[in-house]
Amino acid sequence: MTEPFRHATLEATLERITFANEETGYTVAKVDTGRGGDLVTVVGALLGAQPGEALRMRGRWGSHPQYGRQFHVEDYRTVLPATVQGIRRYLGSGLIKGIGPKLADKIVEHFGVDSLEVIEHSPERLIEVPKLGPKRTKLIADAWEEQKAIKEVMVFLQGVGVSTSLAVRIYKQYHDRAIDVVRTEPYRLATDVWGIGFKTADTIAKAVGIPHDSPQRIKAGLQFTLSEATGSGHCFLPDTELIAEAIKILQVDTGLVIDCLAELVEEEGVVREELPDGDDRVSAIYLVPFHRAELSLAGQLMRLLRTSADRLPAFAGVDWGKALAWLHRQTQAELAPAQEEAVKLALTEKVAVLTGGPGCGKSFTVRSIVTLAAAKRAKVLLAAPTGRAAKRLTELTGHEAATVHRLLELKPGGDAAYDKDRPLDADLVVVDEASMLDVLLANKLLKAIPPGAHVLLVGDVDQLPSVGAGEVLRDLLAPGTPVPHVRLTQIFRQAGESGVVTNAHRINGGDFPITKGLADFFHFDVDDPEEAAKLTVDVVARRIPKKFGLNPRRDVQVLAPMHRGPAGAGALNSLLQEAVTPPKEGVPERRFGGRIFRVGDKVTQTRNNYDKGANGVFNGTQGVVVAMDLDEQTLLVRTDEDEDVEYEFAELDELIHAYAVSIHRSQGSEYPCVVIPVTTSAWMMLQRNLLYTAVTRAKKLVVLVGSKKAIAQAVRTVGAGRRHTALAHRLRTA
Repeated sequence: MTEPFRHATLEATLERITFANEETGYTVAKVDTGRGGDLVTVVGALLGAQPGEALRMRGRWGSHPQYGRQFHVEDYRTVLPATVQGIRRYLGSGLIKGIGPKLADKIVEHFGVDSLEVIEHSPERLIEVPKLGPKRTKLIADAWEEQKAIKEVMVFLQGVGVSTSLAVRIYKQYHDRAIDVVRTEPYRLATDVWGIGFKTADTIAKAVGIPHDSPQRIKAGLQFTLSEATGSGHCFLPDTELIAEAIKILQVDTGLVIDCLAELVEEEGVVREELPDGDDRVSAIYLVPFHRAELSLAGQLMRLLRTSADRLPAFAGVDWGKALAWLHRQTQAELAPAQEEAVKLALTEKVAVLTGGPGCGKSFTVRSIVTLAAAKRAKVLLAAPTGRAAKRLTELTGHEAATVHRLLELKPGGDAAYDKDRPLDADLVVVDEASMLDVLLANKLLKAIPPGAHVLLVGDVDQLPSVGAGEVLRDLLAPGTPVPHVRLTQIFRQAGESGVVTNAHRINGGDFPITKGLADFFHFDVDDPEEAAKLTVDVVARRIPKKFGLNPRRDVQVLAPMHRGPAGAGALNSLLQEAVTPPKEGVPERRFGGRIFRVGDKVTQTRNNYDKGANGVFNGTQGVVVAMDLDEQTLLVRTDEDEDVEYEFAELDELIHAYAVSIHRSQGSEYPCVVIPVTTSAWMMLQRNLLYTAVTRAKKLVVLVGSKKAIAQAVRTVGAGRRHTALAHRLRTA
């Protein structure tokens, strides 16, 4: 036996991965040394290696008190296998697009130990293999060449700790220039390559010799700090806050950061603008796209509000008594005074906002507005930020609704087919779940509204603001802005009988929810976060289906306050996947990083990708894995919009499981039942609007799992501070 702790090299074929942490890269795997006997356990930095690959690993032998002898990997290289068995395993592993296990058998049967040599140097000979035509032969040859080129980049990047999936992305972004860009402009990676942030780029930069105090590094750090701030919802940062945050990351002198910020402003890499801050002034620093979007959005709103054109002229002098009486005959329902006011506002003002909590009649008001507009033959367009919300709007009004992205026909790169030069053909545009509109999307939408058309934004301003930068709905409702609005507050009798609606309003008012004696609102009291996680799984997979007949995958959604922690979305997804979609003989699956994807899995998209689907696939889009092709290395997801979207295996870091999602990700969606783990391990995230948003996602049933202490903390904690935005200021001073 090799002496413990001495450096050694181990060559073996990776048979299976038993554990992988995609954040740290720590992996536990079984390898076959080819010498017979049991498989060997290897642990360490193996993220990116795939079963079937032959690996040359450098590291140390050691012994674990529970698991026995292990090889601790410090780094590894992939090597081509030399035996027929190894070649068969390698080719059949799905590494080369177009070759699966069956075709691998045929190739190895025909060429034996020379199989890899043939693919490398004489791929045209593959046509000798029975049933392998010229088209498939070329596909395999091209895939092999691309794999080789990616391997070259990976060998270079492995030395600086970049995982395989990121190496593939770097290669696809820059192709032959990949190594040159990494060597000379490593900070470009953080801007150009999704999945690479400043920290990874900084590690690479250090390895290729970029000085710690290089202006290139400091400017990249400032832009990264601003980018992180937009990810937290801010449109800008005050310069003092930006400099302080950047220094924490960069660990350089304040003077250097101030100088580089001035250079960035001069080079137009960022925008500086003096803005009011109460009785003071603040020097606001924006990333260019967010400054442009905020300025433009304010301009578009004022353009619509001030135009003399009117595409709904019939309502300017309408007899409202007659109109509302006709509406009553159509709907057999009476409008409350605030609802009447909202109907009049939407049909006579060019821009209007309708807000209010659950059960206050927003939906019926919208239906009334659409019914009256349609009666005057108005062209009405309905939209919502998510597929689920658009479906709900369609059911509610009887008119087809689309996502905002589909309405604007967003194209690869994010440009819209409809804009100010080619506006939408609409007299009235209604946007539901408008609390989800960030400044970038709201700007794209408002640009496409023709002069004289009416825009009605509908949403609950007490919910969480948008995932993206800005708080558009809240800014439009800020005191002193010129945007007309109505807030509905009366809870209607039928809605008042719902425990979900009652408790949503209690939570929003700062009162503890009623958790006893209700048929649609339950609380399982458990203090320990790990026990809460186990109970959550039992509630979803067994108790709810048994008592209410709901499907755990289709009808039940777990909404967690945060991703990390024992009762966070990450841990719950692993537990729920095993309970709801366990491995089955004959059902294909694919491991990617720390996750295993299976047919039947509930998944969600993690970034806006304008190149996928008909009009892009967007952060938060949910779907189910309906097919997987191990030969072609693709996975098919059917989204909530009933669109089939294909992902290559190399793109699977865009997907995460969605049995449990963060409450932020649930915005704009509605589910028959929501289960909310509320534990003290999420203490810093427990806020009133977070719990309120989660509860209002449920149509029929809410189950809280966790401690009373944690629920009380959420109810009494008002959200921490406003976002840095200037839209309200721009509207007030326009």
